[in-house]
Amino acid sequence: MNPYVLMILLSSLGLGTTLTFASSHWLLAWMGLEINTLAIVPLMAQHHHPRAVEATTKYFLTQATAAALILFASMTNAWITGEWDMNSMSNPIASTMIMIALALKIGLAPMHFWMPEVLQGLDLLTGLILSTWQKLAPLALIIQTAQAIDPLLLTTLGVASTLVGGWGGLNQTQLRKILAYSSIAHMGWMIIILQYAPQLTLIALGTYIFMTSAAFLTLKSTSATKINTLAMTWSHSPTLTATAALVLLSLGGLPPLTGFMPKWLILQELAKQDLPLTATVMALAALLSLYFYLRLCYAMTLTISPNMTNSTAPWRTRSTQGSLPLAISTTLALGLLPVTPAILMLAT
Repeated sequence: MNPYVLMILLSSLGLGTTLTFASSHWLLAWMGLEINTLAIVPLMAQHHHPRAVEATTKYFLTQATAAALILFASMTNAWITGEWDMNSMSNPIASTMIMIALALKIGLAPMHFWMPEVLQGLDLLTGLILSTWQKLAPLALIIQTAQAIDPLLLTTLGVASTLVGGWGGLNQTQLRKILAYSSIAHMGWMIIILQYAPQLTLIALGTYIFMTSAAFLTLKSTSATKINTLAMTWSHSPTLTATAALVLLSLGGLPPLTGFMPKWLILQELAKQDLPLTATVMALAALLSLYFYLRLCYAMTLTISPNMTNSTAPWRTRSTQGSLPLAISTTLALGLLPVTPAILMLAT
């Protein structure tokens, strides 16, 4: 892609998200979401491949549906209350419609069906943008309007997303689909705690972005898209394979890695709010996700592909990818647990 075109598209992505962050008016927020969608569509379709074009079409249709629903709900609210302001969502029907539309935007269950299919058709870097940056604007709107939304709806979306994210990833062999289901499960963790402690949603979002970035950049570096190819990575880059396995365990939420922090804090807060059943279901759903991360780790570190030598390659091709983003995201994905008190203090 032409670097000038790429710069314009990435700037538009930033502009759309910033517009939504800064707005308190529904029309401006909707405009930001639309700019965001239109900026990522050419990035998704840049490889003129039928899978990429299909994924782009599916993504555009779902995002356009969600944007239309947001516009309809905000107009309904403005019609009834005379206010376009986000903080005056007094009509329950309008606020429920907006929550459903935003859930469709970020791929919460049961509005998640587009997410694995779309991610599977994209290259890894565009998939990374879709899994991290594209979640920010809708989540900001959900956080701003959370107090007006029915708590039962938030709890249902959160629990359903963690369960679907766990179950859906169990039978997958494609890494991008596994990461899509991982994304759905993590979104569920963020939504479940939103009504009780919004700062924990932000902490969970931050750790999710670090861990997902590390996972996608590792796969990009090793050019792996299927579980089978993971078994052949260690002979090319043993160190990267070891850190990748740790990043996957961090995504699963095992101590003493960063991924344990948001799960621990969220379960603790749910127990404080006298919701032991919800906390138990969430913890069991996390075990489902952990199973498929362990499967990837097993394929990566404990199996040897039959069609290669059992020793590390004497020569290695130089990677053209910059290693600094990968190093930073991996470090953050593995080592933030000891600074949990400082992160909590900053977030509150």
